[in-house]
Amino acid sequence: MLKQILSKLPRKSQKSDSLDSAGLDSGNHTSNSSNGVQCTNIGNSITSRLSVVKRVSSAVFPASIMAGVEAVEPNLSFKDVSNPQKQNLFISKLNLCCEVSDFSDPKKASSEQDLKRQTLIELVDFVSSGSAKFNEPAVAAMCKMCAVNLFRVFPPKYRSNTSSGEAEDDEPMFDPAWSNLQLVYDLLLRFISYSSLDAKVAKKHVDHSFILKLLDLFESEDPRERDCLKTILHRIYGKFMVHRPFVRKAVSNIIYRFVFETERHNGIAELLEIFGSIISGFAIPLKEEHKMFLCRALIPLHKPKSIGVYHQQLTYCDVQFVDKDQKLANNVIKGLLKYWPITNSQKELMFISELEEILEMTNMVEFQKIMVPVFRRIACCLNSSHYQVAERAHLLWNNEHILNLITHNHHVIFPLIFPSLERNSQNHWNQAVLNLTQNIRKMFCEMDEELLLACQHKLEEENSQLIEAAEKRKLAWERLETTAAAFKPAATNNVPPVKPATPPVAC
Repeated sequence: MLKQILSKLPRKSQKSDSLDSAGLDSGNHTSNSSNGVQCTNIGNSITSRLSVVKRVSSAVFPASIMAGVEAVEPNLSFKDVSNPQKQNLFISKLNLCCEVSDFSDPKKASSEQDLKRQTLIELVDFVSSGSAKFNEPAVAAMCKMCAVNLFRVFPPKYRSNTSSGEAEDDEPMFDPAWSNLQLVYDLLLRFISYSSLDAKVAKKHVDHSFILKLLDLFESEDPRERDCLKTILHRIYGKFMVHRPFVRKAVSNIIYRFVFETERHNGIAELLEIFGSIISGFAIPLKEEHKMFLCRALIPLHKPKSIGVYHQQLTYCDVQFVDKDQKLANNVIKGLLKYWPITNSQKELMFISELEEILEMTNMVEFQKIMVPVFRRIACCLNSSHYQVAERAHLLWNNEHILNLITHNHHVIFPLIFPSLERNSQNHWNQAVLNLTQNIRKMFCEMDEELLLACQHKLEEENSQLIEAAEKRKLAWERLETTAAAFKPAATNNVPPVKPATPPVAC
């Protein structure tokens, strides 16, 4: 009777029989060992055939992690397996996606690539559904799949004009494998952001090595990849508190290498954008470690020529630090003055804009500590022959907070900038700059006319002294020339030249 029932069951292919031969044998042994035939045993054998369960090889995952884990045939859908087997199917599909495809030639698109893409989409949908709680083997499988697909060495850069990193005018280079990489990044992001993910378990696999390799990927020339990495690293920083000091230290090392060695890195803007959010969450009072990061990493970032690529994010980080601790405004402004550009007008415009934002966050006490060197530099900018620099420096007076600081300290500031205003009134070629100069001069006249007259009188005295010093130098040179002319005939009498002690050596 049993043989007749089994003979009516549909037979699978030979390959499938070989894959689950162990399961079938055990099912037949159970049914044969019983005296009566039970439908439940037959049903169990059919279920075992459909699930096609097999043990995962220890070569895929470590035996200590994968002990007792069964992986379902990866081609099955999550809807076709029971809830207990969904974790195993998840691992099997991740294992299937560990095969790396070549996307350099679009004509080489194969069925394997299509299968991998479809599998990645299924994995993204499964994680997005939020219906599972991932165990350690699933976390290990996810990290392994991401490492295989994402961690790679980038080709050397052949651009001749990128000696200081990715320039603003360069066309971005897009990775031909982005259609595949995007799905992997999306899967990793959703996995890290998964609410039920146990951070204590995940941190064993999202470890320091994994984070360092993620940071290396910020060298990618594809802006889409760097944008994904930015979001993922931020989520890792938020989820794994134990890794936060390491992330800060690793990013600091990247900045040190960029500023003091290579001046070449594509992901500085994205890293600073992450840190802008991190700095805003720092507790008050700031730790000494955070202040050192500002002084040793962020402030020296004003030095490279490629600052235009990341200046907006850098300014935001500096402003966040000053907002947390007003005393740090002194450090930031001194750093700006230290790296202030002399011949790069576009960079100077960025520095003036950042200086305005920092001064806007500065209180009166801290302002008085650094106002003298600041307005000496601003005075030079007021006289700049580049009309945009001169115009931008004049526009600082349009900021209400800065104007209030200047008004309360005009007796110190006005004498510093009055000579520049006078030179502009007499010599500057741009009419817009001349008009702004007259407005500032009128503003100071309304504040303190006596101080204006005193500064004007002092400037006239200094100019007369300069004229007298120039006349004295001229007379001194004339006397020297006369004296030299008087001694010239005596020196050129018919006096035979002195022979050298030793004959010259012919070369």
